[in-house]
Amino acid sequence: MQIFNSLSRKAGEFVPADAGRVLMYVCGLTPYDSAHIGHARTYVAFDLVKRFLTRRGFRVFHIQNITDVEDKIIRRCKETGADPKRLTAEIHSEALELFDRLNIIRADVYPKVTEHIPEIIALVRTLVEKGFAYETATGVYFDVSKFRGYGSLSGQDLDEIEAGSRKEVDETKGDPADFALWKKTKDGIIEFDSFWGRGRPGWHIECSAMSLKYAGTTLDIHGGARDLIFPHHENEIAQSEAATGKTFCRCWMHTGFLTVEGEKMSKSLGNFITLKQSLSQFSPNAMRMFYLQAHYRSPLDYDEDALQAAGESVERIFNSMGLMREIEANRMDAEDADFRKESDGFIAGFHSALENDFDTPAAFAALFGLLRSTNTHVEKDAVDHGQLDKVLKSLEDIIWILGFQEEKSGIAGREDALKKLASGFGVAENEPEKMLDALVSLREECRKSKNYQKADEIRLALSGLGISLEDKKSGAGPRRKVK
Repeated sequence: MQIFNSLSRKAGEFVPADAGRVLMYVCGLTPYDSAHIGHARTYVAFDLVKRFLTRRGFRVFHIQNITDVEDKIIRRCKETGADPKRLTAEIHSEALELFDRLNIIRADVYPKVTEHIPEIIALVRTLVEKGFAYETATGVYFDVSKFRGYGSLSGQDLDEIEAGSRKEVDETKGDPADFALWKKTKDGIIEFDSFWGRGRPGWHIECSAMSLKYAGTTLDIHGGARDLIFPHHENEIAQSEAATGKTFCRCWMHTGFLTVEGEKMSKSLGNFITLKQSLSQFSPNAMRMFYLQAHYRSPLDYDEDALQAAGESVERIFNSMGLMREIEANRMDAEDADFRKESDGFIAGFHSALENDFDTPAAFAALFGLLRSTNTHVEKDAVDHGQLDKVLKSLEDIIWILGFQEEKSGIAGREDALKKLASGFGVAENEPEKMLDALVSLREECRKSKNYQKADEIRLALSGLGISLEDKKSGAGPRRKVK
């Protein structure tokens, strides 16, 4: 399979160092504020990567750090008086619950910076001893001039980097482009003992230290949002490879920017949307579909109309699958060579698209082509039961890769109203699902006996509970949708 590598700026064959195993590190949250829709875009993208690699037979070991020591956290605690440990724990816990709702598979480990200070100090000390870092009155800094190839990931040369660094001048540094490995502090909200006195880690060193601990010297995939390329990931490469002398990561992957009405999210612009807010308006399936219908490297603009349409698209997928499951076994069976060829082509096309740098737009084109082909086929008098079974199994696999979840009937909380409705139509069942099944069956009997008035009464009564019925030409029975 081909993956675009941000370092080489081209797609190449993905071959992990250890056959059958993929070491993947995805930069995690700095939990000082609620997770937002941009975070979700990145983590849904890498969830797809993880799911597809898993289906390809790889064992994916996924590391996702928690940056619970950072200037934004310290600033927030000073403003609010919050305890940093409690603040970061609560925000990250909430974020994980929201990611769970999006059906994002959890990482194997979520290492915290505060729990890996010895490893960070040891790595900084190694860099000092090897001559790649130096101590000043304000901290310990990495000397970028000592690392050949600095700037290769971002495509910047050292002159450009130095010019950009002068807006945050620290007169103690040897060069404006040098970056902090350890910041000296005095009576800070978050600080630790070290060889250089009390202080805290710089932003970049944490990921290198925790990656080296959990994955060894070389990662197969390192991912994150595009805005992390510089300086964060550039600095990770420099400090990691300076310390080990080995390649830090074989393949760098970055997601495109997420904007809101064409603008970068900002609280000052009033367009900052938290993940919790978005999930209160749209289903997890709608959000996953919205994110995935754009290529992971492409920019994406948050659009509520597009989100609504995305949710409806996922409903169509599950409705089609439901229709396939409802095909009666006694329907006439006949092999259909054209349907077999066409549906097999769409299935192969879906997987081929994902093998081509996770080209989800092309994958969805194949998926909806498969659904159209299948929906046309099941309207025939005779159906190819063997191929339909194969298509359904393939769709179930595809749905797992995409991370969609088939919604349950959704009638929880409406049991009393449903029971009253069922009783009014003479249905004696007590369990909600059985009551609903009985009402649907009763309506079908009314339609077959041409008692359309009663059939409509049942349909309208169910609609009043948020349960809509879609009749199919095939006679396989109505599809139920519960809102």
